[in-house]
Amino acid sequence: MTSTPPLQPEAPAADATFVPPPAPVVAAPFEQLGLAAPVLANLARLGYHQMTPIQAASLPVALAGNDLIAQAKTGSGKTAAFGLPLLQRLDPRNFAVQAMVLCPTRELAEQVSQEIRRLARFEENIKVLTLCGGSPIRPQADSLAHGAHVVVGTPGRLMDHLSRGSLQLDALATLVLDEADRMLDMGFFDDIAYVAKACPKARQTLLFSATYPEGVVRLARQFMRQPQEIALAGQHEADKIRQRFYEVAHDQRLHAVGLLLRHYRPVSTLAFCNTKQQCRDLIDVLHAEGFHVLALHGELDQRDRDQVMVQFANRSCSVLVATDVAARGLDIAKLEAVINVDVTPDPEVHVHRIGRTGRADENGWALSLVGPSEKNRVAAIARANGFEPQWESLAELHAEDQPVPQPPMVTLQILGGRKEKIRPGDVLGALTGEAGFTSSQIGKINVNEQSTYVAVERGIARQALKRLQDGKIKGKKVRVRLLDE
Repeated sequence: MTSTPPLQPEAPAADATFVPPPAPVVAAPFEQLGLAAPVLANLARLGYHQMTPIQAASLPVALAGNDLIAQAKTGSGKTAAFGLPLLQRLDPRNFAVQAMVLCPTRELAEQVSQEIRRLARFEENIKVLTLCGGSPIRPQADSLAHGAHVVVGTPGRLMDHLSRGSLQLDALATLVLDEADRMLDMGFFDDIAYVAKACPKARQTLLFSATYPEGVVRLARQFMRQPQEIALAGQHEADKIRQRFYEVAHDQRLHAVGLLLRHYRPVSTLAFCNTKQQCRDLIDVLHAEGFHVLALHGELDQRDRDQVMVQFANRSCSVLVATDVAARGLDIAKLEAVINVDVTPDPEVHVHRIGRTGRADENGWALSLVGPSEKNRVAAIARANGFEPQWESLAELHAEDQPVPQPPMVTLQILGGRKEKIRPGDVLGALTGEAGFTSSQIGKINVNEQSTYVAVERGIARQALKRLQDGKIKGKKVRVRLLDE
């Protein structure tokens, strides 16, 4: 298929334009997209009869040649949502790389490659290559030398091929960033930037992400041209925060935080105190009860603050205790609960606090402990925000005998970072290669100037530590330690 929709003229990156999906998004046939008959026949053979909501919302935009940001989860049909537009722009007679898909893991890249091959069956000789770490690079370079239309790979390995000159992107028409938020969680921003800058400016860029954190916004501003944004209404319901208020005596307040944590069992909780002394007292109580807890306060230097935030974002720390000043600017993905240990006197601050949870398509708890003298504050907050407070009793929690929930991950610190040219892919490769772990057991990877942090499942932490200590990264032995509170 050689007809290529015209791209917009090169322009400075702009904020995304929100494009609402059809209202309501109903099952729609692929025939309404104006695709060629062989494409439709192949879709029918594959069992694609009706578009999923993300396909119905995004395909018209992408097929028209626009840059696109689409919020979509795994299993929503997103591969076809970007696979069909990139195949639409291919010239099968030209065995040059015309489309490239970046994925966070080898497993996802393999799945995407397989699905694009199925979608491409309408045309003979469309070649799709998978380029990931963990496999020898020379056979991949040999395959590239024989020509390919589409490459799917992880950022680090694509970067390797670009630096070696084995991957040429002069003919690239479509760049896809799949699961962009996951790639950023794994520390791939710089690698993505390197790859994107190697692409022709006159290209279409399609970005798919389950959430839309600040890092994705930065990617869009830096590498996309007037992108249109698709966000399905079902993923952005207005009220995903469930508020509960608990009356508590002053001397019960800190112990009550542990009761709430045992009862609701959130994986990640941000606990707000009005004073630094209250933060210190709460940390002492929670530590004594066996919780994994860290503090964020004004006395921390930037290195220690970064380390605290890495551990909390990695889900290797259950509770982060902070004042409003210390928590300013935090954007934490998948934060299950906010606990107001003290009620703020400012209704706007209350909204700002609880708004840290219940983001994207997640639900969240906002739990407030209210002393007798703070009831008037709750009334003011309720009036200002137009809701009726839901009061609950701590006595009904029955959480005294519940075990303390343990964070699912543990963070390993590798002494070496960007200064030693360590990349996230090097760490992921070291753990999923000879070490034998799967990428699903590895969490976020953060490479700083002098240190690298990697989250691993708690059950494999000791094994992973030993494998990294006994092995090598970039051909060199490294020093590794477990971070624990």
